[in-house]
Amino acid sequence: MRKHFLILASIIALTFLSALQASAAEAVTVRGRLGRTVEPGGWLIVTDRQKYLILNARRFQNETWFRESTEVEAEGDTKPDVITTQMEGVPFEARAMRPLSAPTGTRTVWPTRVSVTGDAKVQAQPDTAIITIAVVTQNASASEAQAENASRSDAVIRAVRAAAGANAEVQTSGYSLQPQYVYKQNESPTISGYMARNSVVVTMSDLPRVGAVIDAATRAGANNIDNLAFTLRKDRAARDRALTDATREAMSKAQLIAQALGGRVVRIVEVQESGTARPPILYKQEARTLAAQDASTPIEVGALDITAQVQLVAEIETQQ
Repeated sequence: MRKHFLILASIIALTFLSALQASAAEAVTVRGRLGRTVEPGGWLIVTDRQKYLILNARRFQNETWFRESTEVEAEGDTKPDVITTQMEGVPFEARAMRPLSAPTGTRTVWPTRVSVTGDAKVQAQPDTAIITIAVVTQNASASEAQAENASRSDAVIRAVRAAAGANAEVQTSGYSLQPQYVYKQNESPTISGYMARNSVVVTMSDLPRVGAVIDAATRAGANNIDNLAFTLRKDRAARDRALTDATREAMSKAQLIAQALGGRVVRIVEVQESGTARPPILYKQEARTLAAQDASTPIEVGALDITAQVQLVAEIETQQ
């Protein structure tokens, strides 16, 4: 009795193992032509003996050769345990697929990629001026150089605030007190005096007042206008225009290349913005030159050049 039970258990185990093996995925290479299923949106690989239902057809549908009647070779796994609505063909998940020939009645399609660059430049009027003003004093005594600088700097800041208006920003950008040396051959350097320097930055949006601010600063005791720059704080609209124009130029180049090759642009594979630039207009003059003028300092505000660059990779479809 026990012997019969063991034999029966062995038969059941073998039957179960065979069923598991039958349901396991099998790696195969399939060669056939593409065709549509009864269900809308489904795709098959039809061979001489069998139909294979492609479970992941969407992965390949963007390929230019993926169309009805194209001869393909696909590597993948059959999925016997997958149940579909119509059960049309063996469920098959493709890992790779390539065309073997073009569809009947069509010319061979050759996809290729081109990389192009678009550049654009737009001009915009600046809305902000940035002026760096300095007071430099010298004295044989460090304390005297510092005291004189403090007095003159205070007068300059008050004059600048009054000339620039309530909306201007005035802040210290740097301060230094350094010894001045005399160098003689074969002798150690000696200190001849001290130089104090106090710099302030004025940021203002009332551009017509820029000349008056410079004049007020020099009259109050400033002896260096380190630099003057015009920039654009609210530059979003101008940068957007430059970026749009650069993108259009890049796309136009891709289309021209495609036409020259006898094809067309089928898709954009990659787009990269190389950045936008808005270099400020810089001015630099010494305060003593400005102070020597009887008339107010003339300041002409020019336009800013805002540039953008876009690089894109386009896929072109040509036919032979």
